[in-house]
Amino acid sequence: MAYDYLVVGAGFAGSVTAEQLASLGAKRVLVCDKRPHIAGNAYDFYDRDGILIHKYGPHIFHTNSKDVFDYLSRFTDWWPYEHRAVASVDGKLLPVPINLNTVNQLYGWSLTGEELSSYFTKVAEPKIGPRSAEDVIVGKVGRKLFEKFFQASTRKEYGFEAAELDGSVMSRVPVRTNHDDRYFSDTYQVMPKQGYTKLFSRMLDHPNITV
Repeated sequence: MAYDYLVVGAGFAGSVTAEQLASLGAKRVLVCDKRPHIAGNAYDFYDRDGILIHKYGPHIFHTNSKDVFDYLSRFTDWWPYEHRAVASVDGKLLPVPINLNTVNQLYGWSLTGEELSSYFTKVAEPKIGPRSAEDVIVGKVGRKLFEKFFQASTRKEYGFEAAELDGSVMSRVPVRTNHDDRYFSDTYQVMPKQGYTKLFSRMLDHPNITV
């Protein structure tokens, strides 16, 4: 069988590319992946107890793009889901990312958002030039909060000290001066009802696509 395109990789980029070539371009597409499954790092599966497992770590879908959300909605229904997390610090369970509630509960303060912003400005240690992950956080919230919330967790998650990681690793971590304790603030925050693998399966289920 002849194909117009070979797409290497059946994750988000490869699957979307294949679907668009097949459905909009009427092209015949061969999709291949070195892994024995589709969906790339978003691959999930149900274990024998019926629990949906994210094999390569949790994937929470969030975007501000209505076009992206509407496109993917062609292949799945959604569960609304806003991720919230807490960290055990000084014997307390405190919301992360750091926000107004985090700091007030940690220190027993009653700061306003404006006062917290002033506090961050006072304790922050901004650095000019190439920055490590440690530099990014210390430049936002100061060294004490970095040590309490990020130093050990970064070592545990990445296997490196924050000073050894590129600043881009932490640049995406928000710091808020309001009461918003959600991990993300995007307009659309959802999870595919039947999992990511089912979403990809439907995306690739086109007569012009061979996986």
